[in-house]
Amino acid sequence: MKMDELGKKLYDVLGGRENILQAYNCMTRLRVQLKEKDEKLLEAVKQVPGVMGIHDTEEELQIILGPGTATQVTTVVNELLENTKANKPKIGDGKELHQQIREKNATPGKLLLKKIAGIFIPLIPAFIACGLLTGILGVSAKIWPGITASPTWQLLAVAGNAVFWGMNLFVGYNAAKVFGGTPILGGALAALISHPGLANVVFDGSKLVPGRGGVIAVILVAFLAAWLEKRLHKLIPTVFDLFLTPLLTFLLSGVAAIFVLQPLGGAISSAIGAAATGAVGSGGAAVGFVLGGMWLPMVMMGIHQALTPIHADLISQFGVTILLPILAMAGAGQVGAAIAVYVKSKNQFLKKTVASALPVGLMGVGEPLIYGVTLPLGRPFIGACIGGAFGGAVQAHFMVGASAMGISGLPLAGTTNNIPIYLLGVVVAYIAGFIATYLLGFDDPVEEKES
Repeated sequence: MKMDELGKKLYDVLGGRENILQAYNCMTRLRVQLKEKDEKLLEAVKQVPGVMGIHDTEEELQIILGPGTATQVTTVVNELLENTKANKPKIGDGKELHQQIREKNATPGKLLLKKIAGIFIPLIPAFIACGLLTGILGVSAKIWPGITASPTWQLLAVAGNAVFWGMNLFVGYNAAKVFGGTPILGGALAALISHPGLANVVFDGSKLVPGRGGVIAVILVAFLAAWLEKRLHKLIPTVFDLFLTPLLTFLLSGVAAIFVLQPLGGAISSAIGAAATGAVGSGGAAVGFVLGGMWLPMVMMGIHQALTPIHADLISQFGVTILLPILAMAGAGQVGAAIAVYVKSKNQFLKKTVASALPVGLMGVGEPLIYGVTLPLGRPFIGACIGGAFGGAVQAHFMVGASAMGISGLPLAGTTNNIPIYLLGVVVAYIAGFIATYLLGFDDPVEEKES
């Protein structure tokens, strides 16, 4: 089904403008907030060709469509919503209900995770592009070491590092936007605390350190700037607001950033780095087993976004994140579990679902397999977690690190500092996920016969 057809079909099934309050997306899911939903509607969504599965929460309905498709379909749905503004619900027609749901779910933890997601999700396409390019260059350099002297290779290496070189600026811009401030002020403050010229400034006999605290310090200063800007808008007379508010926001936040937030961010960053490397270094395979086994449930609960700034900070400190290869094994365990389902099942529709979702699963996109195969069957999901645990143990034992973010599965291999061991862990996760799922078994769905 074409993207415009799929978008139109989902728009109709979801109830159109009269029922859709808001539509947006992440990398693999169309997320809609609805006025009303029931089991009949959810079942109708599942039956739409192209839908790989759904995840229903009290606040929103998440429709699994896969990478690329989710973005295009969301665009179609929003265009249809925009074109039918005349039928927009009146005040009170579902809006109070929506507000009540939002308030009920607005726990501090959920709000924090949502804001973190809002900062980093827009950066994921750049992480993927630069990460894959870096991976390809890394593999080519290992095969042909002399290629690194090529100007073309060197230019591509700069390109592959671009998003990480400018990450503080992007994070500062997005963080200020998420916290309700002026985005460019957040970007400018991030540039200030990252500026190489800081190394030439000496206070009390100590040189300032450019980039100290990494993304943690950037998020802190963006939050402060947004908070300060909102209050200055209220305090400063309107005639001076245009000039004084941005100036005072930048100067006051900048001073706080240099002398308070950078040291604080640096302390937090160092603590995170020490905790991550210390836990994996001392706990080894046992820690990797636990992390790899727990990751799929964390993804389902939506709390996986909390680790994105930690990955970014580890890469900033050490050049690699040792957590990502461990957590990526959850997806590999999912692949092994899905293959076991394919081998053991006699349901042709289920086999077709597995076959269609496996290619993206191998590439590190696990939602189609989670919501379309393992989770609905129950025990295979446990088998996938077991596979991820064994794969994570391998990665942790050998302290494999990855220099990129936003990718997983086989594409992540090229970005790791030990490609053979990473691939060994992937294979171990495949095999363990397969064996665990095959032994645990599952209730094979009865295939409906045509009358």
